[in-house]
Amino acid sequence: MTLRPMLFACALAVLAPPAAAAAPYRSMQQILDASPASDWREPAPENVLYLELDAGRVVIELAPGFAPQHVANIRTLARAGFWDGTSIYRVQDNFVAQFGDADAEDAARAKDLGAAERKLPAEFERGIQGLAFDVLPDADGWAPQVGFADGFAAGRDAAAGKAWMAHCYGVVGAGRNLDADSSIGAELYVVIGQSPRQLDRNITQVGRVIQGIELLSSLRRGPEPMGFYADPAQRTPIRAVRLASEVPPQERTRMQLLRTDTQTFRDMVEARRNRRDDFYKRPAGHIDLCNVPLPVRVAGS
Repeated sequence: MTLRPMLFACALAVLAPPAAAAAPYRSMQQILDASPASDWREPAPENVLYLELDAGRVVIELAPGFAPQHVANIRTLARAGFWDGTSIYRVQDNFVAQFGDADAEDAARAKDLGAAERKLPAEFERGIQGLAFDVLPDADGWAPQVGFADGFAAGRDAAAGKAWMAHCYGVVGAGRNLDADSSIGAELYVVIGQSPRQLDRNITQVGRVIQGIELLSSLRRGPEPMGFYADPAQRTPIRAVRLASEVPPQERTRMQLLRTDTQTFRDMVEARRNRRDDFYKRPAGHIDLCNVPLPVRVAGS
């Protein structure tokens, strides 16, 4: 065996430049603080719903890309003031807060739906054509791929050509009866507990709360088994539900959301997947879809 190759290899090792040091860890907040203005988007006013409570305003971004007919009906109902004077009549622990007309099942007492549609198709999923999808790096137990589409947490099955919103914390869904096509968007719920992903592709989802979720998650829970208040006096009254586009500009809550097709978002996800701050001793190397925060800030902040 000759020593020449070994000596040559040693020389290369000596001459080779040292490997670049790993980039210092940045927290999610540091990454967001360094983000350019172009990485943020402001939802269109016609896609923003204000749920006005005595305790404050809950801001909801609607998802017409996933449930166009339900969102159109919600806009019609909001413009007509359908939810004004109704209530949050169900709060089930670790599940949902539901609002609408508590007397909807009583034909003699139900509120008039006005010009809204009385029948809509189920919009549990949509085709993937034309839908930009920002994929997360980790496996998911509920979908072949998960990520974000139109700013909403979503699942995708490329083989089936379908995509759908995921039931994450803060998601807004359209309550229904047993029939898949029995929702019209008049009765809505917000997820306030652990993400019930088993409901994915079983209920039409119409949006998500982007501000004010604490006004719902802190409400007094209703009784078992499903959280419907037995005493109507325990319901939370709704002052109004309005589209931002119907509210004078000076009264709007202008929000900006981080775009998910940006390097800022990818860096933020990685910072959450592998926490390396002083508290964390073992980075997880994984993140669940519903644990990915989508940062929101007040416009101009």
